[in-house]
Amino acid sequence: MAGIYDFTAISLAGEEVPLRRFEGQVLLIVNTASACGFTPQYRGLEALQKQLGPRGFSVLGIPCNQFGKQEPGDAKAIEQFCASNYAVTFPMFAKIDVNGGSAHPLYQYLKSEKSGLFGASIKWNFTKFLIDRSGKVVARHAPTAAPESLKREIEALL
Repeated sequence: MAGIYDFTAISLAGEEVPLRRFEGQVLLIVNTASACGFTPQYRGLEALQKQLGPRGFSVLGIPCNQFGKQEPGDAKAIEQFCASNYAVTFPMFAKIDVNGGSAHPLYQYLKSEKSGLFGASIKWNFTKFLIDRSGKVVARHAPTAAPESLKREIEALL
């Protein structure tokens, strides 16, 4: 069966990035959007990245436009928005689908590993998957979970 490190994602620069590059790190994989009520969570995600990154942690931001068309921009617009509004330094990837027949294989895997309160489907932007150092999906958090509220849980895995 596939594991988290068997997947790739396309960076905002168009580079294919094997997730194996993050092997041995604790990861927080988040489907993001630039025009969502939860968009200010970029601030908390970046704070986690700055505080915990040196200890082997990384946020992976993966934009999605499936919820209220709240990520309409192309890769360049997304990159510019994240840099200018939130000074994002964590890896951001190209826009994907997280639900339906065209869902990215990574998200098919994440959803199969951890269902949400109302089933496997992602319900909205800023759903968060926590991955331990061995690549195991250990938790799934709803969009309403503030990034800072996950700090203890992340630290326990570091």
